[in-house]
Amino acid sequence: MNFYEFIRTALEEDIQEGDHSTLACIAANKKGKAILKIKENGILAGVEIAQQIFSYIEPESTITIFKKDGEKVHAGEIAFEVNATVHTILKAERLVLNIMQRMSGIASLTNRYVEQINSFPAKILDTRKTTPNFRWFEKRAVVIGGGHNHRFGLYDMIMLKDNHIDYCGDIEKAIDKANEYLTAKNLSLKIEVEARTLDDVRAIVAHGGIHRIMLDNFSPETLTEALQIIDHKFETEASGGITLETIADFARTGVDFISAGAIIHHAVSMDLSLKALM
Repeated sequence: MNFYEFIRTALEEDIQEGDHSTLACIAANKKGKAILKIKENGILAGVEIAQQIFSYIEPESTITIFKKDGEKVHAGEIAFEVNATVHTILKAERLVLNIMQRMSGIASLTNRYVEQINSFPAKILDTRKTTPNFRWFEKRAVVIGGGHNHRFGLYDMIMLKDNHIDYCGDIEKAIDKANEYLTAKNLSLKIEVEARTLDDVRAIVAHGGIHRIMLDNFSPETLTEALQIIDHKFETEASGGITLETIADFARTGVDFISAGAIIHHAVSMDLSLKALM
């Protein structure tokens, strides 16, 4: 992602021909300070990005950081203090808050999932259920919260899901075509294939040619049966319908990864505010 292009276009969307509210009543050279106030408990994320936004607008601006990305924070604490022209502070305010609130909400929810299974070896993965053009920030927040990134997009892994298999004809044909494609294109991408039933699992294990099996919408009991069939020959991933209340049951089976789109698309933004320091 071109981070600075994102900042430029985001500011352009908000400011366009000018921040008339600020231009109308604040002198261009007036200096100011502001603090980022934390208004609820959770995991903080986006501090480093906030620093880059202020620096992009005004290279001479400075930030004193009190709370780093990934720290557990509590209502009433201060994340950082920024020193810059008032025009810079007010231009950056909403962009900084929008990014940090969203990222902190995702990091906080991810951390709750991670804490549910911290006694098991399974790793929490995100998915591609992200906000268009904001994916990098959301996936970064997952990592800050203690989770792991699945593929970033369609380009960095071959993932043969139900629709690919159905359109192609069957699992074995889809796997063979994927491997032929990688050879022809001289690519070294990993191949993951979705299994919907135990018969699918048996077919994939017998055929081979893949790296990971996604066990989609399996109950913990059926997942256990599937893992016995796979017998550590391939990486395994549980997916579909997994919640905070049930995730430990899935992790207990010994599966390698658990993917949960909810850590991003169900996350609620953390309440933060940027306040003038007088």
